[in-house]
Amino acid sequence: MHNAQDPAAVADTEVGSYFVANYPPFSMWTEDAVEAQARPALSRPSLPAGDSPRVPLGLYLHIPFCRKRCHFCYFRVYTNKNAQEVESYLDLLAREWELYGSVEALAGRPLDFVYFGGGTPSFLSTGQLDRLVTRLTKRTPWTTAEEITFECEPGTLTQAKLSAIRQMGVTRLSLGVENFDDKILEANGRAHRSPEIGRAYGFARKLGFPQINIDLIAGMLGETDENWHRCVEQTLALEPDSVTIYQMELPYNTTISADKLKGTGQFAETVADWATKRRWVKEAFAALESAGYHVGSAYTAVRDSNAKFVYRDRLWQGADLLGLGVASFGHINGVHVQNLDKWDTYGAAVTNGQLPLARAYQPTPDERLIREFVLQLKRGWIATEYFQNAYGVNVTERFRMEIATLKSEGWLNTQTPERFELTRDGLLRVDTLLPRFFLPQHQDVRYT
Repeated sequence: MHNAQDPAAVADTEVGSYFVANYPPFSMWTEDAVEAQARPALSRPSLPAGDSPRVPLGLYLHIPFCRKRCHFCYFRVYTNKNAQEVESYLDLLAREWELYGSVEALAGRPLDFVYFGGGTPSFLSTGQLDRLVTRLTKRTPWTTAEEITFECEPGTLTQAKLSAIRQMGVTRLSLGVENFDDKILEANGRAHRSPEIGRAYGFARKLGFPQINIDLIAGMLGETDENWHRCVEQTLALEPDSVTIYQMELPYNTTISADKLKGTGQFAETVADWATKRRWVKEAFAALESAGYHVGSAYTAVRDSNAKFVYRDRLWQGADLLGLGVASFGHINGVHVQNLDKWDTYGAAVTNGQLPLARAYQPTPDERLIREFVLQLKRGWIATEYFQNAYGVNVTERFRMEIATLKSEGWLNTQTPERFELTRDGLLRVDTLLPRFFLPQHQDVRYT
């Protein structure tokens, strides 16, 4: 499944995609669908017939620059661009946003959420950030946005830069800590070191960000029981508003994956097996819950009810997302889209006044239902009323056989007509459980 063996059945972390980010699989998206489906969808008003409200609209900005490329990274990032090239790219981002100003599907729609991702958004200087945000908000203000998220690498942050980020209106600052041990950070290709974590976090707290999130990765190269428990303790000591924890996976285009497939022996350390990673996350969640946190999904824990993941929740309920930048993904008017994924082709399209779309896919109503169902199951539970209202479908009947297999395998905790819930062990392996809900033609295809 997803090019990798089922982690529930094997010990090692094999090369292949594990994390289910969307549905149908990306490999089903095509260039032909850009003209046949995406452009017509963009030309239609978003408001359905009758009095139905518009779906929320979000904006994702891909900032593809990093000081170093992590050995586990599979995103479109660049570590060799000079200042002039960075400025040129930011100009392209703003121009792409301006091109969408004449698109009917976006006309008059306020932004519900904004997400700066990467790469490393905090790689940019304060001047670059100010010029970019000024130009972007000139076309559409962000004052209506319920959440503005900004991803950071601790070593790129100064008090002045964090102050500029706060002034942008950022409500959730996400610190890519991953680990607190310098040897493990070095082994995995991370650019920052442990002293920078505490310094950046202290600055952010003083500036009053409404929500500070810390990212951790379970099972990085060289991870041990002792170090993992120490990382959890150090996280608790900081008292972040929320914590995200991902289990290390090895998609094909990572440095570690290339080493494993070619057998070059580049890395002395190994990635932890799936059983160990699940145990570590389970222990972390237990420690967080003991400290008053609430586990909100397979990857997140929040300290109080004010801590939110609007970006996640909106996307898991079918929101529109406009993705700006090279290789960015989006979803507009019922059609999935992805931008051109090469620097030169993306830049040339925007420079020529063309939307830089590379591939697209228009899911059927049943595929849209499946997409929202599998993504919402990552929370660990499903509310049947949501799907009855949104699709007129009783999902306990629609997925009766699949739910029965969850129960027989011991992953289902409770089930009522209104709701069913995974066990904690089921939640920790949820990405391995989701493909059983896919349509037959999508269960054994390449994921990306």
